[in-house]
Amino acid sequence: MLKAIERGFVQQEIQKAAYEYQQAVDRHDAIVVGVNQFQMDDEKAVPIQRIDEALERKQVERLRALRAKRDPTPWRAAIKAVEDTARSAENVMPRILEAVEANATVGEISDAMRKVYGEYKEAVVI
Repeated sequence: MLKAIERGFVQQEIQKAAYEYQQAVDRHDAIVVGVNQFQMDDEKAVPIQRIDEALERKQVERLRALRAKRDPTPWRAAIKAVEDTARSAENVMPRILEAVEANATVGEISDAMRKVYGEYKEAVVI
């Protein structure tokens, strides 16, 4: 299975199945209520959520204030512990909780784990 994933076989099969399903929907062989059958004449507009720029600026300032007031020594140690534990076979959750208690952000904790595990990048198979 690992070789199949590495060679893109699994992703190719998923894409092929999605394509075939979409063709069936387009031909009306597969019925999707509200898409290709039983549609409503007058649809209600879906409201778009807009984030107030003042609120965004306030949150950025709160983050900056948190980073400025936290003690850097336990913060660094906690982030390093997350990374070191991720490299081992140990449970990383206790180290994550310690990092949170040391005022590490979700982004900082995620960055430490990305150093070890990397980041998933979908292989496009055509």
